[in-house]
Amino acid sequence: TSRVTVNRFWQRYFGYGIVRTPEDFGSQGEWPSHPQLLDWLATEFIRLQWDMKAMHRLIVTSATYRQSALASAEMLKRDPENRLLARAPRLRLPAQVVRDQALFASGLLVEKFGGQPVKPYMPPKIWSALSGKKYARGKGADLYRRSLYTYWLRTIPPPLMLAFDSADRESCTVRKDKTNTPLQALTLMNNITFVESARLLAERMIKEGGEEASSRLEFGFRVVTSRRPSEREAKLLAESLQTFTAIYQEDQPSAKALLVIGEKKRDESLVAQE
Repeated sequence: TSRVTVNRFWQRYFGYGIVRTPEDFGSQGEWPSHPQLLDWLATEFIRLQWDMKAMHRLIVTSATYRQSALASAEMLKRDPENRLLARAPRLRLPAQVVRDQALFASGLLVEKFGGQPVKPYMPPKIWSALSGKKYARGKGADLYRRSLYTYWLRTIPPPLMLAFDSADRESCTVRKDKTNTPLQALTLMNNITFVESARLLAERMIKEGGEEASSRLEFGFRVVTSRRPSEREAKLLAESLQTFTAIYQEDQPSAKALLVIGEKKRDESLVAQE
């Protein structure tokens, strides 16, 4: 039990478990890449009296996890999947966390614990087309609860979750393969949740990022990535700001249409700063 559990902890942080087949620890599964490490973590978990918080702390404070994620061409060629643990992992957030992170960065996330399931934004007519049922979208705070509380209709998972490789919940899934598809980019660009979050993040940048465009861009970058932009990244952000400012100054109707996407109303006090 302890081996299976710590292997899943490890998988959460590094993308792959020490045993890469967490659904099968038997003779048909893959042999552990680091058997002694797996044994030590398992016995440590028992010694700590099955304290999960302590195990997570142990992993994230280890030298292995705290390495740089940078990798040379030679290293990538020798160990493309980082099975030798010679660098820090580079992982995309899980489907639920992709949405929650966008809401958090924008200041929209409602962090209330517990309560009934909620029905956030959903593309129209999906339920009616597949089940004949009507989707009654939530209002107010229900739209911004963490994805943990999103209502799932059996056999019709939220499309946003499926786009980012969430399990469909029809069977137990302990390992999910990650994909990169055009649909994911389209979702981030057009889904109401992400457009509204981007709009509110922009308001935060104006209110909290200072008076200069450069400081506002740096503030927004830090909120999203938890680091400062490099010189090259800062230049790209500044060029993008100039480009889109020119576009929307010439096309006021499109700018106004963008500002009303989502239920959250815009801050009218920012009009003078546009």
